[in-house]
Amino acid sequence: MGKSATYLILLSFFIISDSFGQDPTFSQFYANALYLSPSFAGATADYRLSMNYRDQWPAVPGVFHTYSVSFDKAMPNFNSGIGVIATYDVAGSGNLSTTNIGLLYSYDFNINKKWHIRPGVNFKFYYLGLDINKLIFSSQITGSGTTSSINPPPFDKVADVDFATSALVYSDRTWFGATIDHLLVPKTSFYGDDAFVPVKFNFYGGMQVLKRTRLIQKVPEILSVAINFQKQGKFYQSDIGIYYYIKPLILGVWYRGIPFVTTQAGDAIIGLIGFKSDQIHIGYSYDFTVSNLISATKGAHEISFVYEFNAMSVNQSRKRMKAIPCPEF
Repeated sequence: MGKSATYLILLSFFIISDSFGQDPTFSQFYANALYLSPSFAGATADYRLSMNYRDQWPAVPGVFHTYSVSFDKAMPNFNSGIGVIATYDVAGSGNLSTTNIGLLYSYDFNINKKWHIRPGVNFKFYYLGLDINKLIFSSQITGSGTTSSINPPPFDKVADVDFATSALVYSDRTWFGATIDHLLVPKTSFYGDDAFVPVKFNFYGGMQVLKRTRLIQKVPEILSVAINFQKQGKFYQSDIGIYYYIKPLILGVWYRGIPFVTTQAGDAIIGLIGFKSDQIHIGYSYDFTVSNLISATKGAHEISFVYEFNAMSVNQSRKRMKAIPCPEF
């Protein structure tokens, strides 16, 4: 039996049996800020458009692609922000796809002159699809090849609603926050079984350890450290990284997997290179696998594009939101 057939059988088993879905993960967390936390909705000068693409494990048969598009707007006169995000994830040879479309809102409170807290919410529509005809089940495999007769599931589409909430605390150079996602536990079974997306907990934060402007060139220079920890079901993931920005270039390195905290000691080392101007941010990152899958996956590629703009005329002025110090990637 070929390796491709083995992967298909394994995928089929997980779809048929009672299972728990897992969310895709982006390495460039802050380039897809609304996916990380609804508290970031409107945390921009005015308008922000973000687009993200991730190619996970290109060496594994089938596709594991994730796309995300979001748009948000600051409403400083109301200390608020609104946004919308659409995420599409497709996995495996059966085109097992997950689509999320969410509406987000956040509000900014002053704790004191130095610290702010920003709670947020995300109301989502959840949709799961499958092309059953592209899968090969174990019952179809015979000595002479494969048969075409299968018993398809009663549903090839599953739709549900979902909800996430978050809180972000920040000052001029420090930020930390938490997100609780899938509070409505959306269904994911094509057979009506007890398969669902488990609640996900996400904790993140960091600080700018260096922030200065080079006097001769008048170029901003920032060195930031950041952490991101996720728990969903029985799975854990921890990331710790560092960003160095000297306009317009940004470089970053992340390590995914911390001993005694995550399910394995190491998963990947992530390298990032990006371009950041006042309006446009473009980033590319590569996940170099360091776990037991090092020879089987060829890592992961990720690309991000962020465009920030305003609709004010030259002579128009407006109250602006306090800037959150976290990196853009």
